[in-house]
Amino acid sequence: MQLQDFVINDIKPLKITDKIGDLQMLFNQLTYSHIPIQNEGVYMGCVSETDVHCFDSTIAISDCSHTIEGFFVRSTTNWLDVLEAFAQNDSNIMPVLDEKNSYLGYYELNDIIHLFNETPFFAEPGGILIVEKGIHDYSFSEISQIVESNDAKLLGAFISKMGSDLVQITLKIGNTSLNEIIQTFRRYSYNIVSGHEEDSYIESLKDRSQYLDKYLNM
Repeated sequence: MQLQDFVINDIKPLKITDKIGDLQMLFNQLTYSHIPIQNEGVYMGCVSETDVHCFDSTIAISDCSHTIEGFFVRSTTNWLDVLEAFAQNDSNIMPVLDEKNSYLGYYELNDIIHLFNETPFFAEPGGILIVEKGIHDYSFSEISQIVESNDAKLLGAFISKMGSDLVQITLKIGNTSLNEIIQTFRRYSYNIVSGHEEDSYIESLKDRSQYLDKYLNM
């Protein structure tokens, strides 16, 4: 993915000598959570809309420089790390700097999410499987081996939940039956949290349980 094609440069960073009122007016015109700030052409960071509305509009941005958040990504940063930077900074705008720390523009969160939605994880047909195991007991190599040993293709995997003892991994598996894969994960002591395809093992247990319940209540 050529992220550089998505760099936007229609909003220039405000100067640290500009007024808070200039920032407030800009936020009123835009839907961005943050606005970049520069000092003599050097990028300093971003100020959030939440912080800006706490200050008098007549003071200079420099008078509340402690609110400037210095987050950014490089033009060479991969798209997954860019997405992570958005999440960590609770922002819908992400400044982009080159290797010499020159400000190039910014990414919009919606553009990066759109790229994410075009990846095989979302775009290709297949089943979603969420497995769970001890945080020290799982391995992605083992997970891949389990999927591929059932003649299936792993289209993507990520850690979707992590606790002190357990970790949950969400898998996207190529368009194939999940049942045999689920059984293999169970043999490797993985707990099946969710499978977006009928799990015949569970259905069979339910049927047997219902039959036994009827038998015992005759």
